[in-house]
Amino acid sequence: MKERLFILSQYLTPHHLLSRLIGCAAECRAPWFKNRLITWFAKQYQVDMSEAQVEEPTAYEHFNAFFTRALKDGARPLDNQPGAVLCPADGAVSQLGRIEHGRIFQAKGHSYSVTELLGGDSDRAAPFMGGDFATVYLSPKDYHRVHMPLAGTLREMIYVPGRLFSVNQTTAENVPELFARNERVVCVFDTERGPMAVVLVGAMIVASIETVWAGLITPPKRELKTVRYDEAARAPISLEKGAELGRFKLGSTAIVLFGPAQVQWAAELGANSPVRMGQLLGN
Repeated sequence: MKERLFILSQYLTPHHLLSRLIGCAAECRAPWFKNRLITWFAKQYQVDMSEAQVEEPTAYEHFNAFFTRALKDGARPLDNQPGAVLCPADGAVSQLGRIEHGRIFQAKGHSYSVTELLGGDSDRAAPFMGGDFATVYLSPKDYHRVHMPLAGTLREMIYVPGRLFSVNQTTAENVPELFARNERVVCVFDTERGPMAVVLVGAMIVASIETVWAGLITPPKRELKTVRYDEAARAPISLEKGAELGRFKLGSTAIVLFGPAQVQWAAELGANSPVRMGQLLGN
């Protein structure tokens, strides 16, 4: 009953209004407010500040600066095996495996359409049919910057409007097509292993998503928007393996897609495996 009430409350909650209110609070610079909020959060979620460039929690100008904190050099060494595909973020593997019949496994009998995940364009989704996916869930205590699994050149970025359901395991097991329903930013790159998509999925109280090339992604209208970055459109944007791609202001999920026979996920990884940015995700 408790689980059902939790899911029902998410359908009834005004997702975007709540997220905007939380976003305003997260940008508050008043010391009496932001220091209490940051101190409570760090203690509540046992955040390891010894890894951060700035270890003192109250030294950050506001909660968002604390939440998206940079780590010390060397805190996340990159796996240097030839052909290594790196984990894009800290967190836990939600699911990983094969894209079958155009669908991605979510949890407990639920799956969702890769075409819908990528914004509804069948041509964009076609190279990933029969390919492989990995879904990484970022918990509140995690480092919240997302990095490149492979070096790549940005082809296009797509903002896809949607709901902001929570993305924890309980919600994933009970809300159909969760990741194809939530607001998200799709980034498609050309890599040595063909096209690679990295999808940053928003969630309940996630105030915003940023990328390193476009900054804060907040369209004036919540409608589908595609920006092409190929040579015909503008100067190409290329990022090295392990380079920062974007960040979440409050936690969420990153999904990585490859085409058929381009990656083999590490055998020791499965649902709920803890992961850190830069470790071997696959080959």
